[in-house]
Amino acid sequence: MATSAYVLMISMMMPIFLASFVSADPDLLQDVCVADLASDIKLNGFPCKSNITADNFFFAGLGKAALTNNTFGATVTPAFVQQVPGLNTLGVAMARIDYAPGGLNPPHTHPRATEIVFVLTGELDVGFITTANKLFTKTIKMGEAFTFPRGLIHFQINNGKVPAAVIAGFNSQLPGTQRAADTLFGSSPAVEDVVLTKAFQIGTKEVEKIKSRFAPMNKK
Repeated sequence: MATSAYVLMISMMMPIFLASFVSADPDLLQDVCVADLASDIKLNGFPCKSNITADNFFFAGLGKAALTNNTFGATVTPAFVQQVPGLNTLGVAMARIDYAPGGLNPPHTHPRATEIVFVLTGELDVGFITTANKLFTKTIKMGEAFTFPRGLIHFQINNGKVPAAVIAGFNSQLPGTQRAADTLFGSSPAVEDVVLTKAFQIGTKEVEKIKSRFAPMNKK
């Protein structure tokens, strides 16, 4: 029981420490600026609400494992500014990621944040790739952490036989997530076939086959 409490405490403190050293977002100019998510005003971030409560700074969604019965066998539960409006201008966010055995959080980037994950349970093979195409990879288990530098392609996969879960911390209220395959093969409008055939050195039929698997994304 003590071990579980320790793990939870460390995971909750992690994004606070990350944000205290460096934030990817602009500095705040007031104590709080709870996001008015319903506002039509467009700016870098969200305008401030006039009436705020403690609930604007609260989120209960990270304590429970999410279902992982999807294509990749992994589910991200975000605690970003859309879920916690009080994070607006604070330069910090969290998420929980659950992985079934064999589950993959596929290669992706966060253009606005560095990420650090802390393993709650299970074991994961994780890695990121630099702009020099060098892969840094590590197997991490319960109680261990790993960092993914801002903007670099990274992934996590559960090669074990039991479920795994992590708490992730970000130094942005809205890190942004761009999956490599979804971006190239599931964009709307679609990327021209000739771009993808030349980039990946494959034929048009292969490109069309891959695109068909991301067809629902093209329709969004």
